[in-house]
Amino acid sequence: MAHGHDAHAGHGHGHDTHDHGHDAHGGGGHPTLAQYNMVFWILMGLLVLTLGAAYFDLGRLNLPIAMVIAIVKAGFVIAFFMHLKFSTRLVQLFGLLAFGWLVIMFVLTLMDYLSRGMMK
Repeated sequence: MAHGHDAHAGHGHGHDTHDHGHDAHGGGGHPTLAQYNMVFWILMGLLVLTLGAAYFDLGRLNLPIAMVIAIVKAGFVIAFFMHLKFSTRLVQLFGLLAFGWLVIMFVLTLMDYLSRGMMK
């Protein structure tokens, strides 16, 4: 009889832990339709900003401005459409580390590309 009680206690404890896991990372687990709409309109505004920045010749500032806008857009996509904002802290850490690695690779590639004219 004690064995049957232990099985139920273990099952209930596992279920409670699972429920607390969802509460611990906040946000309710998934984005709402209103949040998706907000992110959509923010991304559309950033698209217009990108087009506006490309339309004007700002000299050496064109690339940094475009990159900042692109990173902000990528952040919204990662946070909401990839659900990183609503994931556990460990998943968020690995997602941010992966994004950081991508930024490092882009920076190194850009440094190589921009330095090619210096060798002549």
